[in-house]
Amino acid sequence: MITSNPFAELSAFIAPGVMQAYVVLMILLVIGGTLLDVKHKKSAQYFFEKGKSLKKLAKREVGGAEKMSIAVSTLANEVLASGEFENPDRRKSHLLMMYGFVTFVVTTAILIFGVEGETSSFVPLLWHLGALMVCIGGYWFWFKIRVDVRSEGHQWYDVHLSDLFIVSLLLTTTLALVWSLLGSMLIFALFIAAATTLFGTVYWSKLAHMFFKPAAAFQKKVAKADGSMDKLPELPELTDPIVKERYPDIPTYMGETPPYMGLGIKREAPTHY
Repeated sequence: MITSNPFAELSAFIAPGVMQAYVVLMILLVIGGTLLDVKHKKSAQYFFEKGKSLKKLAKREVGGAEKMSIAVSTLANEVLASGEFENPDRRKSHLLMMYGFVTFVVTTAILIFGVEGETSSFVPLLWHLGALMVCIGGYWFWFKIRVDVRSEGHQWYDVHLSDLFIVSLLLTTTLALVWSLLGSMLIFALFIAAATTLFGTVYWSKLAHMFFKPAAAFQKKVAKADGSMDKLPELPELTDPIVKERYPDIPTYMGETPPYMGLGIKREAPTHY
């Protein structure tokens, strides 16, 4: 079952051209929703104007080769490895959802556009695996990480507009797996409804932020490299003898080794609700 194209049998009821047109429509909805989001939030204008203001504060010129290195570093750490998450469970959950989602979407397009020809059994396997990865990471996030009654007071059924993306994503992949297993047209209709919601509500969901976060991370790293420091004050090295001489009371309130002042708020899990 998992090595056969789930859309092949469907072609007896729905013309392949209709399924392919639907995929193209979803791509256009994502592009349109993202552009509307950029226009509404003025994200492109913000990055452009911030870049110009930071350039005036730069202490050195960052060359093309160095910018390319920073871009590669941003892609590897912030995008591919989700390095912005300090919580290891949240990071693992995000990686499962991200790679599962990309695998699921790409293989869906391959299966639908190749529905009239021969399709390798490896592609349907990846389709099911991608959906399963999203479900594992998503439900782990929803019931364990997002819902932390003990420390944050959330309930699993507290659903808000900000949850539109994760809810529609989980419904899409869950219903896809159930439809593949049962072959029910009702389940397929619900699957399409969930997928349409997922890709058609980019303007209101968090899907568009996947394009902004890498840009923000890249700009922040360039600002650090050129010395503009993202308009933040440059912090002195507290262990520097000159700084110690100028501020002799540092050990009094920061200890003898300021950069290693202990766990702070990470000393214990938040359990004070």
